[in-house]
Amino acid sequence: MTELRVYLPIQDLQPQFAAYLATPLRARGYPPFEGQNSLIIEVAPALAIHRIADLALKESPDMEPGILFTERQFGLLELHSDDPEELQKAGQAILKGIGAKASDQMVPKILFQDIIDDLSDQHAIILNRSRDASILVPGVSLLIYEMAPALFACVAANEAERAAPEATINDVQMMGATGRIFMSGSRAEMEKARDAITRTLEQVKGRAG
Repeated sequence: MTELRVYLPIQDLQPQFAAYLATPLRARGYPPFEGQNSLIIEVAPALAIHRIADLALKESPDMEPGILFTERQFGLLELHSDDPEELQKAGQAILKGIGAKASDQMVPKILFQDIIDDLSDQHAIILNRSRDASILVPGVSLLIYEMAPALFACVAANEAERAAPEATINDVQMMGATGRIFMSGSRAEMEKARDAITRTLEQVKGRAG
């Protein structure tokens, strides 16, 4: 039986997050563009994600898979399209095919959040060695945010950028046991981003994990 862990549409991909999804991530597929719409899905067991992809792409052949990845326990899929109706059709085909409802997904858990002001030189350097998005510079405020399941980091990062467009996305870790977001900028922008992430996660309807 397929367990639906994450089922979230993302409307209007923001410039930085769309660009991040086009970087050489693991299992990168077709890169999305700013303004497109996305659907992100996580299931268990991991290999069940291939049935999910099959259902979606046969229902809407013009849909583009951005990420198709199986990790140890979970399978991940990101789909995107210019047409939100096509994305919705694909999503409904997925849900029908596995006998699930969108509300069967897990409610995200907020595990940790903090804003670090006046980032030190050494701290910026060591973070830059492992980040996948924009470079961190000393002196900025750094927002760090962790949640589970990991794939919720996608919608959280996109909505944080929408709320704080002057902020910089430094990293989005959306595969694994937990999701993590690193953003930087002014203290005021980091507070806007933090509040947007919290608001977005709290609005997700689903079941307790």
